[in-house]
Amino acid sequence: MEGLINELLDVALDDNHNHDSDDNNNWEQLDERPRSSWAEVVSGEQDHQTQQLDENNDDGWQTVGNKHSRKQHKIQRDSWNQYKLPSDEQQYSNEVEVGDRVEPSEDELTDLSRACEKLWDLDLNRLVPDKDYEIDCGEGKKAFRKGDMAQRNLFTWVNDDVFRKPTFGRFLSLLDNYIPHQGSEEVVTSEEIQEQASFIEEISRTAPIKYVHRYLASKGIVSGSYQDFKRRMTSLWFDLYGRSGTFGSSSAFEHVFVGEIKQNNEVSGFHNWLQFYLEEAKGRVDYQGYIFPRRSGEIPDSETQILTIQFEWNGVLKSVSSTLIGVSPEFEIALYTLCFYVGEENNYIQLGPYAVNIKCYHHGDKIGSVFPIADS
Repeated sequence: MEGLINELLDVALDDNHNHDSDDNNNWEQLDERPRSSWAEVVSGEQDHQTQQLDENNDDGWQTVGNKHSRKQHKIQRDSWNQYKLPSDEQQYSNEVEVGDRVEPSEDELTDLSRACEKLWDLDLNRLVPDKDYEIDCGEGKKAFRKGDMAQRNLFTWVNDDVFRKPTFGRFLSLLDNYIPHQGSEEVVTSEEIQEQASFIEEISRTAPIKYVHRYLASKGIVSGSYQDFKRRMTSLWFDLYGRSGTFGSSSAFEHVFVGEIKQNNEVSGFHNWLQFYLEEAKGRVDYQGYIFPRRSGEIPDSETQILTIQFEWNGVLKSVSSTLIGVSPEFEIALYTLCFYVGEENNYIQLGPYAVNIKCYHHGDKIGSVFPIADS
């Protein structure tokens, strides 16, 4: 993030703060772009360019769709400056006091769905629809149908207080660390390593991560040492591995949360709502409508917290993608880590009111991909 954030940070929100190329020639530009989705959205450096959103951005990324980008609202950067410090010199949130709630029951230890539902209950940072954010699902479509069925952006607004939440802020600081082209080798800087360690340290103070550690330790999958577990989490999510024949070009975190673009011009991964919101706010994501639920009559609305959607990212189509809306970063990390270690490829679970299949693919001893599918 060094050099990308000046005196103030901008969080991309809607106009009313109070709720009121795909040809191969573009790959060189994509690889050389500043590795920034989060930082560009939150910096004010390009405010003067908003009149040029129908043209290519200076970094080679194309603005897609014809929906309006949002005005950007400024917040003080004080808390963000410390993210550049070594992880052991930073200030973190106090440990969450949850008592016995993070101790898995016998029923939960024998039933993954019960354990995942417990995680849902422990997600104290989960946002409230229509209070912390608002979405507009627009019109629905079949997965094979092309064309934009959404007249507006998926996200109408997100409360700027969301970006001040410590786990959210540290998650967002990671999003600009990756090259989207799947065949490009990643180069991890010392600052990015610090950001990874700081993110793991921050989420490790929350109930969902504490619960997963005790769950896995009870099964003998990990040791009882919380420090060892944090190191294991860092390795699981951030260690680089190869995709598309290029070693060190991908990681679980990049694929699942940030997204990648294959050489055959397909979007791969990209299952996180915060990344979607920020890229949509910048004009790089064009939401094209939700995919009809399997069961007729169950149409998503502004309060729905799992969506199956279609969108374009930098002009490249993702015909079907599913994402949990409004959940915290620590919840998703905990949920997917748990399913990776004790689940199977298909994990049929219940998350609050939602029947969900967590689809999990292994890449050796790493997460190849993991994402939710609305099981309805």
